[in-house]
Amino acid sequence: MSELDLYISLFITFFKIGLFGFGGGYAMLSLIQHDVVETHNWISVADFTDIVAISQSTPGPIAFNTATYIGYTATGSIWGSAICTIAVSLPSLIIMITISKFFFMFRDNKYVEMAMQGLKITVLGLIGAAALLLMNKQNFVDYKSYIIFAIAFIATFKFKMDPILMIIAAGVAGYLLY
Repeated sequence: MSELDLYISLFITFFKIGLFGFGGGYAMLSLIQHDVVETHNWISVADFTDIVAISQSTPGPIAFNTATYIGYTATGSIWGSAICTIAVSLPSLIIMITISKFFFMFRDNKYVEMAMQGLKITVLGLIGAAALLLMNKQNFVDYKSYIIFAIAFIATFKFKMDPILMIIAAGVAGYLLY
């Protein structure tokens, strides 16, 4: 595959992910992993796991960060980063401009309201799929990783701790333990 073909393929792949990735970045992770790791083999599962972890702790939307890191990893070039980031965000821009033009005409339409309710359920399923994809042997390497996960899960859901603080704490724990 030539360099130009790789850039075109990256653009098409991330444009498609941006177009069909309803529900935000976490919902897009399963689509990204399928296309980037399984279909095109641009990166490994371990690299994908690392990229997701870095993307979560880096400021900005996770889909954009993931696309940026994958673009660079796949091409070794900042142009790969730029192409993937633009491609994943372009569909949202186009759709939002289009929707904003017609929203006020159809906002009280019962079919539009039902479609939005259906999308909410779909988004929940996509986010759940993303969580399951990240529960793999690259993330849970030994008993210490299970302990970090359990503590973070309990602290977040039972004690309502701030997720950002949990990301930082888990990162520090991982650094100290590994």
